[in-house]
Amino acid sequence: MRREKVRVGHKTISYLITEPVTPAVRQRPLSTVVFLHAFPLAAAMWEPNLDAIPDGWRAVAPELRGEAGVTMSDLAGDVIDLLDHLHVSRAAVVGCSMGGYVLLEMLKSAPAYLSAVGLVSTRPGADTEEGRKNRQKMIALVDAEGVEPVAAQMVPKLLGVTTQQARPDLAKQLHDLVVGNSSERVKAFIVAMMERADHTPLLANVEVPALVVHGAEDALIPPAEAEGMHRRIKHSRLELIPFSGHLPNLEQRVPFDTILWNFLAQL
Repeated sequence: MRREKVRVGHKTISYLITEPVTPAVRQRPLSTVVFLHAFPLAAAMWEPNLDAIPDGWRAVAPELRGEAGVTMSDLAGDVIDLLDHLHVSRAAVVGCSMGGYVLLEMLKSAPAYLSAVGLVSTRPGADTEEGRKNRQKMIALVDAEGVEPVAAQMVPKLLGVTTQQARPDLAKQLHDLVVGNSSERVKAFIVAMMERADHTPLLANVEVPALVVHGAEDALIPPAEAEGMHRRIKHSRLELIPFSGHLPNLEQRVPFDTILWNFLAQL
């Protein structure tokens, strides 16, 4: 695994990439899967999964651009620009939580780039009025005290009850990822999420294979949201992962990887 950067116009896109060290004789060309990270984390949340990719695949995890004024549409455009840079015309894209919001925006604006989608711990709808008020409170908290209280508030919500009891190491890892973000980056993501569109009507038009994954102990987004997406998306598969909260790729990595790669192997 390595970190790369590409300059596109006025923006710099940083990303993690894992691919075969040397070309091998294959029955088909190398396939690409893109992982989009959750809020308030970073591309590093996917490192254990990038380390487990099977032969024949290249995995890419962009660092979503947390800049003032950025929108979900801008972030979707960044992913497309990155794929163009890598000369990838079609990829499977997996988005967790906020990353799922970016993926839904890609489904709206550039569906031809998508060979399959993985919607992890996310929802298609826009923020409710209560949700918007809570985000505004978080922005005020960041302005007053910085990112540390966001970590204290969010980490317990990101992890399921089982993980909180059994994996204090993971809670510490997530805390470090959160506080590694600047206040400006965190606030930019909050505003982008608060202003995102309702993509529920889009689900009926999804034509590519879709995997919907959700932790059974998710306290941030109830599993009912995943069940609703599964009902609306043709060709979709639903997986509820026991003993996991909002981050099944980390809380139950082996089951998550097994589900994901079995799904992708069928493309």
